[in-house]
Amino acid sequence: MKALQEKIHEVGRVLSADVLKVDSFLNHQIDPQLMKEVGEEFANRYANEVITKVLTIESSGIAPATFLGLTIGAPVVFARKKQSLTLTDNVYTSEVYSFTKQESNKISVSRDFLTADDNVIIIDDFLANGEAVKGLVDIVNQSGAHLVGVGIVIEKGFQQGGKLLRDQGLRIESLARIKSLENGKVEFFEDGEF
Repeated sequence: MKALQEKIHEVGRVLSADVLKVDSFLNHQIDPQLMKEVGEEFANRYANEVITKVLTIESSGIAPATFLGLTIGAPVVFARKKQSLTLTDNVYTSEVYSFTKQESNKISVSRDFLTADDNVIIIDDFLANGEAVKGLVDIVNQSGAHLVGVGIVIEKGFQQGGKLLRDQGLRIESLARIKSLENGKVEFFEDGEF
């Protein structure tokens, strides 16, 4: 997605060979016009699928998931990382390790919002090692819902998450696929190169 790549080049900051900071438009401050385009792009890529629920994880996946939900007219459900007093025992749970934060979180989704009748798409901001997606896939499987596929805003193609998930037969649609962050520079995979 050209507009996304341009935004990454314009305001993204490479902090190391593994870390890209995009907090000015995606995971701290939100660029709503760009997120609208992101939602529309995911809708186009999954246009042949019937999607009844958009599933993400708090908090950085909420903006792109919401714009997709708005575009296709489907509710957005987000997995919580912290147990709420109102979200008790009627939940699906999974364990997710965050390499960025160096911690594990038990994520949960109410059974009221995800059922075997649902066709689910998972949306997340980043794909690196695939831990968040694996946790969300586990929750979809627990619910008995059908997983349509996964939409990723930015994939770090130089890390193994995408390959591992694709090797499991998951459909992964990434809008920006990063080939390298070496020498402080973002290099993208070209179409068909990935």
